[in-house]
Amino acid sequence: MSWTLLTNDDGIDSPALAPFSDELSALGSVRAVVPDRERSWIGKAITRFDPITVESVDLDGGSAWTCTGFPADAVQVGIHGIFDEPPALVVSGINIGYNHGTAFLMSSGTIGAAVEGWVSGVPSIAISTGTVGDWMAWKGRVMDPSAAADWRRIAAVGAVVIADVEASGILEIADVVSINLPFEATVETPRRITTVARVGYDRLFDHTGGGVYTHDFGGSFVEFGAIGGTDIGAARDGAISITPLLMPAAAPVPDDVRARLEY
Repeated sequence: MSWTLLTNDDGIDSPALAPFSDELSALGSVRAVVPDRERSWIGKAITRFDPITVESVDLDGGSAWTCTGFPADAVQVGIHGIFDEPPALVVSGINIGYNHGTAFLMSSGTIGAAVEGWVSGVPSIAISTGTVGDWMAWKGRVMDPSAAADWRRIAAVGAVVIADVEASGILEIADVVSINLPFEATVETPRRITTVARVGYDRLFDHTGGGVYTHDFGGSFVEFGAIGGTDIGAARDGAISITPLLMPAAAPVPDDVRARLEY
């Protein structure tokens, strides 16, 4: 039986999880395996020294499995541990906040979970939604129960885009596909095939006294290249970005540089 493994890095309490699972179920069988709590900014970390525990839980009248580890752990046990057969597709998200630009892609648990799917030979899609405005104000609004209808809408849009991505053949040329949806997106919102914006960030931690530092990212990027044609550029224009990702490969080395290093 062909089925989709759904995971995230926002955990079992994510307001996106139940509606997105429902919408994806219209495309085929879905089984959700997610962290038992928020595991953002964790990348593709794998638990090594501690055991992880998987538990079946209720998900809005249906069922899901929680994992005490990280998003990539959830994908590992979802593919290799819990079920009798592997999934045909891994979908990671919908993440609460954009995962665009190199700075976020290298840090994101959502992307990391999708990469773990690729590592196991399963086509994988990461999907995120966000705003280019005030992040903290936006997050407060979308985490409120009053945003339930908005999550149902964005879940439906996400399922449509994923169905189109699967049908397009792009998963045959990409290791992972990253989708970023403006939170106001509808099925009519323009879509763009994009590259990853080359951006970084500066300070992540605030010194709160003594030897204590707390995470306090302000949301700004350091731009290392042009934004036009990238995932961040699409977000700034209110468009949906569809970004095919290839896992890191060796960069080409000019002959003069090679001559200085090889002997």
